[in-house]
Amino acid sequence: MRSVVLLLVASTFLVNAGELVFLKGLACAVPGRVERRAAFPVDEVAKMVVAGKWTPPTAGQALVPGDTDRTWQTATAAADGTFTTRERGAEYIDCQMESDADQVWLLSAAGQEIVYVNGEPRPGDPYSNGILELPVRLQRGANDFLFRVNRGRLKAKLTLPRKPITIYLGDTTLPDIVRGEKENQWGAVVIVNCTTNLLKGLTLQATVDGHGELASKLPSVPPLSVRKAGFLFQPRWNEHTNQAVLNLKLTGPRHEPLDTATLKVPRRLPTEHYQQTFLSDIDGSVQYYAIAPAQPSPADSPPQALFLSLHGAGVEASGQAGAYRSKTWGTVVAPTNRRYYGFDWEDWGRKDALEVLRLATNKFKPDPKQIYLTGHSMGGHGTWNLGITYPDLFAAIAPSAGWISFRSYGGSDSWTNGDSVQQILQRAGNPCDTLALITNCLHFGVYVLHGDQDDNVPVTEARTMRNHLALFQSDFMYHEQPGAGHWWGNQCVDWPPIFDLFARHKIPSDQEVCDLNFSTMNPGISSSSHWISILQQRHALEKSVVAAKFDPAQSTFNITTENVAMLSLRPSQIAPVGPVHVTLDGQTLGTINGPQTFFARQGESWSVSEAPSEKMKGPNRYGPFKEAFGCRMIFVYATHGTPEENAWAVAKSRLDAEAWWYRGNGAVDVVPDAEFDVAKEPNRGVVLYGNAANNSAWSALLGDSPVQVQRGNVTVGTHSYASTELACLFCRPRPGSDHACVAVVSGTGIVGLRLTDRIPYLTAGVAYPDCTVFGLDTLSKGTAGVRAAGFFGNDWGVDSGDFAWRE
Repeated sequence: MRSVVLLLVASTFLVNAGELVFLKGLACAVPGRVERRAAFPVDEVAKMVVAGKWTPPTAGQALVPGDTDRTWQTATAAADGTFTTRERGAEYIDCQMESDADQVWLLSAAGQEIVYVNGEPRPGDPYSNGILELPVRLQRGANDFLFRVNRGRLKAKLTLPRKPITIYLGDTTLPDIVRGEKENQWGAVVIVNCTTNLLKGLTLQATVDGHGELASKLPSVPPLSVRKAGFLFQPRWNEHTNQAVLNLKLTGPRHEPLDTATLKVPRRLPTEHYQQTFLSDIDGSVQYYAIAPAQPSPADSPPQALFLSLHGAGVEASGQAGAYRSKTWGTVVAPTNRRYYGFDWEDWGRKDALEVLRLATNKFKPDPKQIYLTGHSMGGHGTWNLGITYPDLFAAIAPSAGWISFRSYGGSDSWTNGDSVQQILQRAGNPCDTLALITNCLHFGVYVLHGDQDDNVPVTEARTMRNHLALFQSDFMYHEQPGAGHWWGNQCVDWPPIFDLFARHKIPSDQEVCDLNFSTMNPGISSSSHWISILQQRHALEKSVVAAKFDPAQSTFNITTENVAMLSLRPSQIAPVGPVHVTLDGQTLGTINGPQTFFARQGESWSVSEAPSEKMKGPNRYGPFKEAFGCRMIFVYATHGTPEENAWAVAKSRLDAEAWWYRGNGAVDVVPDAEFDVAKEPNRGVVLYGNAANNSAWSALLGDSPVQVQRGNVTVGTHSYASTELACLFCRPRPGSDHACVAVVSGTGIVGLRLTDRIPYLTAGVAYPDCTVFGLDTLSKGTAGVRAAGFFGNDWGVDSGDFAWRE
């Protein structure tokens, strides 16, 4: 081991061979509600870091000059290396060390929200999953580790890497080998790059029990970073053992050996519970879902049902499926939410559930009328949210111990009497407002299950939903289990009365639906039910409603709308013969014919319209900002700025890529602007880091954008803000694509750019509109520091949209 160890104070670090455990530091409490999911968190320490004014503290120093209530005090870890200075409060813990040389170590830490290593931000492990192992470069002399801790427990250590480039097995995604499955299977492991070079041309070779070698070309891995990489292997069945040995060999671009690893893969019979992997359309990463297969049935039996079951926080999908006994009449499928905390079944967790539903439907070919949705705790919330958002996908839903929304349970931003900017920010989060869309429950049956002594999710959540359902819905059942807490065994998910209700419900065919009431908050998330679609809104992300009645005797549609700018009607799905008559918001539009007709609103009048252009907002691409993260996105960082700007762009894109891996089991390509080919793969999403002055991809992707960010200035339409301390988040359509977007993480100077480091847009329950301009003062004033926020119009313009401005 290098002599760096000799320069450490023994009471500050526990020194083992090749390992340094953090034992002592300085801690200081910071204000703010810990669990609240705020778009603009108040954080005075972060403000100092962003402004370039942070220096490591000394014992007794005030957090902010003049504040005698909050000072830095010595914090000492327990024997196991865990700091437990506060129960559940928020605090910073700063640890300092001296090194005699520049050297790369691996930082393993758990319990922190974020850590700054010599000022560079790296992602945290707030749920203490223990999967983060990040290469960090220590400099000769003083080194500073600044941890933001939200849950009162931090554990951190440094270890010397065993090799410059390694296969890390602390976070694998693997399928089970199922007898009879012949197709190659996807697995994924983490590649750790402890070098300062961008790794290209890596290959991962896989064999099972020493047979059937498959070589997979791996994507690039950024310097001093990690990347979860997918690979293929050939499944191999063996009747004599229930585990297969999977051997991996990592080689470089010249076929030089870099590392090896060995894994065990379970073998399962097709009648046993098992895991299935797939490549996600969101980002190209390897994900899995778990299956409780139906009991064997005769070959000539009709298609069976499919039950989509959503797990709770901290529960693996495999555990969720394992809670169910095999059914005689259907298959239970449990998606992952991308992680067992993941995204609370919203944002990319919602997309994961829909992706798995599509894959499972293709695989098991159930009766399309017998698709059901259920889940427990966080999965109970997901059941409410997905069921209400996509009401024609399910015959019945059954939330167990489910909370209603972030606003009722999770503490997301909400203002009763907010100003115009706060109202825009609140609208960005409206798709999570399950209660506002509750009338979509008219489409299906509902079973609500909750323990009356639940100390985790209050039973008042279920009672609130019951009381609202009782106002309009007769097709629901409600049960409180006396004396039951949050989890009362497998029966609180595998509850026979739930499946009894499911058995009595089927999704009606389009021709059976003559009375339709459908609501959405965002047509880009959910736009259709049966034979009608909301394509555009008059005011983005406010509630839109369409109520339609079809009179088959008169071949007449009577439709009323709320906050709808364009809709489509597919009369052939309900009235396949002859023309139909349409009355829309009291306006008679005459006779129409054909499989689909579009209607557009101008002012207070409706008219028959052409199909909307793909360049306009629509179900294909609507915003807001976070919805732009998808379509197998690429992170493109600036290299044409000042040294500080370029260093920020590298660090920020790495921070987001590593956070995406941690939070979403994800993988993303991270490339410099000089290597980004605008013409290549035009339907992939892009996340661009930098501004017009320092990112060379800006002009091709955003040359026509009404939002322009330069050094010292940001312009949104006709509004201009001059400052070097402003940050800007916005999304635009990607030129040449009918569905991909460009998400922009930008700033008017190094302070504005660094300000984006603390904006939690990868956290579920935190929402941003299409465009937001904000200043350094958000870190002390919250939303009062936002200068502009708004939604582009349906033509992606500023003047046609809804914006709020502050000077």
